[in-house]
Amino acid sequence: MQLSDNARGALFMNVAMLAFTLNDSAMKAAMETMPLFQAITLRGLFATVLLVLVGARLGALNFRLPKADLKLLSLRCVFEVLGTLFFLVALTQMPLANLTAVMQATPLAVALAAAVFLGEKVGWRRITAIIVGFIGVMIIVRPGPDGFDLWSLLGLASVLCVVGRDLYTKGMSRAVPSVTVAITAATSVLVMGVLGSAVEGWPPVSMVNLGLMVLAAASLVVGYVTVVMTMRVGDISFIAPFRYTALLWAILLGWLTFGTLPDALTLIGSALVVASGIYAFLRERKRAAGA
Repeated sequence: MQLSDNARGALFMNVAMLAFTLNDSAMKAAMETMPLFQAITLRGLFATVLLVLVGARLGALNFRLPKADLKLLSLRCVFEVLGTLFFLVALTQMPLANLTAVMQATPLAVALAAAVFLGEKVGWRRITAIIVGFIGVMIIVRPGPDGFDLWSLLGLASVLCVVGRDLYTKGMSRAVPSVTVAITAATSVLVMGVLGSAVEGWPPVSMVNLGLMVLAAASLVVGYVTVVMTMRVGDISFIAPFRYTALLWAILLGWLTFGTLPDALTLIGSALVVASGIYAFLRERKRAAGA
């Protein structure tokens, strides 16, 4: 069966969220004992090398791009660097659940931006599905009033950067290879890490942290490639709610890795998130069929 662009986008988004969840977990564990910019540099180095190898293998390394695409790619890198910095600084100071709650504002922001700046049609059914999913997220993480401090504001700043990054990705022509986009993003973040490390210092790296950086880099490579592919097929307003699956992946990984199971409220919230995603998917199929 031939998948529609929106169905493929939803699948790519699920893979990307799993990869980014693995990356976030590895980075948070490592940054408990190693400096922020050292972690960014090591992960960026490994990720860039892996991406170059993947690009060479696929024959997709192409940096001779039209000026319009180069401009969009440069602006995308700016948002990538700022979004990464804001997110990781917040991650060092906040519980992952609280920061995840802040970041789940992304689908709402992306859908709104797509409607305002790209002229995509966002019907009331999609808006309702996104809102229901967002309510489910709030039930899962249950952030308290003390959760929204300076670090939460950094998380919101990261959300805005992700919105800008995704919109500029959507604006690029399909002639730009996804691996090329990912390599430029990883390289930009690597440069930021090197500059920061020059000021922050470079202590010895343990083998455990080195292993965590390899895991984070490998996960980030998968996330980079699939999220770029996601933003280049289908409607952003349809695909955006599938970002919520990051929470479902976190629940599954928590059970498999740490033997922890969610409580009743978390299960209720998760059910709302899943239901909203399934409804949006079924609604898209019905619309594509002309119903």
